[in-house]
Amino acid sequence: MNKMKRVALIVLDGVGCGWQQDAQKYGDVGADTLGHVYQQEKPAIPNLEELGLLKAAGIETGSEDEPIGCFGTMEEAAAGKDTTTGHWEIAGLTLDKPFPTYPNGFPEELIREFEEAVGLETIGNKPASGTQIIEELGPEHLRTGKLIVYTSADSVFQIAAHEAIIPPAELWHICRIARRLLKGEHAVGRVIARPFIGEVGSFTRTDNRRDFSVDPTGKTMLDVLKGEGYDVLGVGKIEDIFNHRGLTNSNHAAGNEACVDAIIEYLKKDHWKGLLFANLVDTDMLYGHRNDVKGFAGALEAFDRRLPEILKLLGEDGMLIITADHGCDPAFPTTDHTREKVPVLAWGLGLNEGVELGERKTFADVSATILEALGARGRLDGTSFYKEIALD
Repeated sequence: MNKMKRVALIVLDGVGCGWQQDAQKYGDVGADTLGHVYQQEKPAIPNLEELGLLKAAGIETGSEDEPIGCFGTMEEAAAGKDTTTGHWEIAGLTLDKPFPTYPNGFPEELIREFEEAVGLETIGNKPASGTQIIEELGPEHLRTGKLIVYTSADSVFQIAAHEAIIPPAELWHICRIARRLLKGEHAVGRVIARPFIGEVGSFTRTDNRRDFSVDPTGKTMLDVLKGEGYDVLGVGKIEDIFNHRGLTNSNHAAGNEACVDAIIEYLKKDHWKGLLFANLVDTDMLYGHRNDVKGFAGALEAFDRRLPEILKLLGEDGMLIITADHGCDPAFPTTDHTREKVPVLAWGLGLNEGVELGERKTFADVSATILEALGARGRLDGTSFYKEIALD
């Protein structure tokens, strides 16, 4: 069985494909990100469709063409529906208990400790949509200089500030202080800097967002590959999600177009051997959380148009895997993530075509497959499907 020289793993953030069996625990029965987006907007995604995305999601298109990619779905084994939990499981680390969440805001003593540590007062301290809370509290923030602190259904401590009041570098420093404070029972998955600009009534969040994740609680695929001498390249917020651990190089590109450009630039270089791990965040951040079905469909179309550029650069010993980390259904009555299955697609010139991968029980099957495909010795959670898809 042939081994791969390099694997490109692309996470389409928030692109779930139907609620999981345990979705009732999360209030997400009925969520179906891809299904609802396709039903309402019929996005033109011929390349993703050819790889098997719609077939994996159980979406009927009337086409009789069979996919050339290998396709299936995966359920999340760990509790939760946040970015960190999903990405860690994709990378072979399944959490045995969920990160803490704060549906009623953070404890007052924790907020006081944070204020004392940074020397600034705060406002907010509640779950909220990021765009809505800066419209609501941005004017007070401009008048007083108080930091806007908020959370969501995810395990996040988010700090918003206008760049004219708190420059991005200073906000990042404040977030690092928060990250050091948030430990033990309050070890949230991520502290997120949310800088914005503009005038009252027309605030806009900027690309100077930074995520400060808790350190992975065990070994991930990135650690294994780096430890065995492979190249591990991150694109987008991957370096934040894994707290810069296990990477040999990274491009913190912001936005899908810049991230695809970075993927292509890495693939054009033939000297590396190992893993390219990218997150494309726009579907989640710009459209899923804002209940923008049309925008979500447009983001899928934009990626689909660039996909042939990626496929052409993989070479005979390259493999592409496309998946997601959770759902973020823009047609669902919430602005939060949704507990959903995710699609998993695999393609390469050295792979069989059209293999049905079934309904897999953990995201960790991705890491198990990649480790086997590259010939790595280390093993983590999950069951590899590489033997099912590799040419003899």
